[in-house]
Amino acid sequence: MSMGKAVSEKYSMLLVNSMEKVFTDKEPLYFPERCAFQGFFGENVSFQVAIRADIRRKEKVRLKVYSDLKPYIKVRRVALVPSEYPAHSEKDGNYLKCTPGLYPDLLRELDEDGETAILPEIWQSFWIDVDITDKIKGGIYPVRVCVLKYDDTVEIEVTAKVEVIPIPLPKLTLYHTEWFHSDCLADYYKVSPFSEEHWEILKNFIEVYVKRGGNTILTPVFTPPLDTEVGGERTTVQLVGITESDGKYKFDFNKLERWIALCSEAGIEYFEIAHFFTQWGAGFAPKIMVEKNGKLIRRFGWDTPAVGEYTVFLEQFIPALKTFLSEKNLLDKTFFHISDEPRQEHLKEYEKARLSVLPYLKDCKIIDALSDYKFYEKGLVDIPVCAINHIEPFIENNVSHLWSYYCTSQYELVSNRFFSMPLARTRIYGVLVYKFGMEGILHWGFNFYNNQFSKKAINPYEITDCEGSFPSGDAFLVYPGEGGKPEESIRLMVMNEAMQDYRVLKLLEAKIGKTAVIELLEEGLSEPLTFFEYPKSQEYLIMLRRKISRILTSAEKV
Repeated sequence: MSMGKAVSEKYSMLLVNSMEKVFTDKEPLYFPERCAFQGFFGENVSFQVAIRADIRRKEKVRLKVYSDLKPYIKVRRVALVPSEYPAHSEKDGNYLKCTPGLYPDLLRELDEDGETAILPEIWQSFWIDVDITDKIKGGIYPVRVCVLKYDDTVEIEVTAKVEVIPIPLPKLTLYHTEWFHSDCLADYYKVSPFSEEHWEILKNFIEVYVKRGGNTILTPVFTPPLDTEVGGERTTVQLVGITESDGKYKFDFNKLERWIALCSEAGIEYFEIAHFFTQWGAGFAPKIMVEKNGKLIRRFGWDTPAVGEYTVFLEQFIPALKTFLSEKNLLDKTFFHISDEPRQEHLKEYEKARLSVLPYLKDCKIIDALSDYKFYEKGLVDIPVCAINHIEPFIENNVSHLWSYYCTSQYELVSNRFFSMPLARTRIYGVLVYKFGMEGILHWGFNFYNNQFSKKAINPYEITDCEGSFPSGDAFLVYPGEGGKPEESIRLMVMNEAMQDYRVLKLLEAKIGKTAVIELLEEGLSEPLTFFEYPKSQEYLIMLRRKISRILTSAEKV
């Protein structure tokens, strides 16, 4: 009898791994070669059980796990969420499905008793996490996952095996930022920005952000000018208090100090200061609130040219901010932005804005997301964050300190994380950024809960595509759960696995060198790995990890 697959009078149940998306209308296959799970100290190991019941009406059951690893196990239901816009019309063959409908994405906690509803004649899946810590002895541990009837008898069960490899992973050395939208949390939960309620919500979300691999965070010294309609504005989330009198500015960094303390306690190591100029060209100042003559006013915004009166403000603000960061020993761990995603037609505006602040940022790290190599070639961006479908000129020219990003525009051939894509396409990103030596990775949407251009807030449980603006999965990795606590997605968990792969590769590199690691990555492939050509199968990632485990465990025994 198979341990990973079972059939009873009413139920079918089988193991699937974390890269499988279980749709209601498609029977998943049980692949024994995909379901031998293993993890190092410091790693989260995830797998799923898929269940179908031939019943007339839903049944309440309890899902229970029995294992010596139980103290480290969490079980969640993979819930379906709607997508009206799962993919652009331009796409490649590496999509699962592209029709509007319900997609498996949201991870829902079960109650303490494991009670859940099994619905009739559809496939459902449940997500099992194992946090591998150094409190666990190395070895192979059975994990029984059982469906219990109301009288506690077992209706059906499967057993997974989880191998704990007693070797600690190094911490993530890659800078990893997923833009954190503080205003969206205030808007969704209907709390005042930086009220005590808001601080508690921020804490909850930042802790999950760090737990799943984020180590660099977008910091709203003033409201970030991102995805904002020209002439419009987003909810004010400005950490720095500003007072103006006779053309002189005074700055209150108390909120910023609290932000840094909260983030640092959660495990954030690096801070990314909000952009100094508006998106798509750096033509204007962001919204900045200032107290003047006893009144709080919008002092700068879309009606303020990038260079001029705003420059006078920045001449005072940037040195004061740098002094504050230096006192906190954070200046060398801080990144600054000019403007997001400038294009060729913005070159002169961008250059003008950059030159206006460069005297005050000469000793600082300046990064910006872009696609055009000419910006870098002209010396306009110190640390380019390049879109992965435009990254080849940067790689060919051996650009140092190179970062990468993807978003709604990276829909053909390259890695991404839309609902409509296989999860292996998301996870391969860790291997690719390792091979090409990316210094950091950036994504614009950890928790963006607005429509395009932030004209209004949305409910991400109902609208997952920013009202038909971006394919579902682009704008956020977490959902705003009850009580101000985030609910995770399967995409977040697999993105975390990509970061774990990166850490494993760095561990291997310390043993055998990067050249040998790349040879291992490309062993058996018909051509070298690139951001456009890479293995599409789950098996590649699974077998790669097993090969690395064998090498590392053999090295430990020597």
